[in-house]
Amino acid sequence: MKRPIVVFDLDGTLVDTASDLLASLNHCLGIAGLAHAEPAQLRSFVGMGGRVMIERAFAAQQKSLSPTTLDKLQAAFLDHYGGNIPGLSQPYPGAVAAVERFAEAGYAAAVCTNKFEGLSKSLIDALGLSSHFAAICGQDTFAFRKPDPRHLLETIALAGCDPERAIMIGDSRTDIDTAKAAGIPVVAVDFGYTDRHVREFEPSRIISHFDELTVAMADDLLRAVAN
Repeated sequence: MKRPIVVFDLDGTLVDTASDLLASLNHCLGIAGLAHAEPAQLRSFVGMGGRVMIERAFAAQQKSLSPTTLDKLQAAFLDHYGGNIPGLSQPYPGAVAAVERFAEAGYAAAVCTNKFEGLSKSLIDALGLSSHFAAICGQDTFAFRKPDPRHLLETIALAGCDPERAIMIGDSRTDIDTAKAAGIPVVAVDFGYTDRHVREFEPSRIISHFDELTVAMADDLLRAVAN
């Protein structure tokens, strides 16, 4: 029987990247001559990668954005962000201990994120966490990305695990919708990057700290699915 697996979203779930995402976004807005975004606005911009962040930031200022300009700004965003990894980004309190706790219980771990795969791996490596994950899959790993459930399912397959013995951990509607569509239980953190409380999206469980993410909780969710 294949090992059970816990799959984490990255930004706003496993690692607090808000300061660095905002810095790179504001770098692009400055290039375009727009006002910088405020930290409180970030929650409504993130979730679908840097390109969508830029689009949403322009829309918030009611500014038009041509495809050519968007391409240039996305390139600037990626260059700025990638050149400053890890920056101020750090795992959320208790996150690493949770991953280790599940490893000791026989679970594999993976990352399924809408950040580009290369940036995701660079960040996780810079934080010294790469050895914890059997797979790290970004928006460009496959021909689809969250909320397409295949992104999650293929991440699990790449890690050598079974989706019938998988748990998703995320912070947004995108993560919750992805897991539900894949038929996988989802635990939502309530400290991530979403402008609406995760309870509105009806995840399987909600936690406010990684200390609450126990193996017993995961085992219960897997038993419920099996039954």
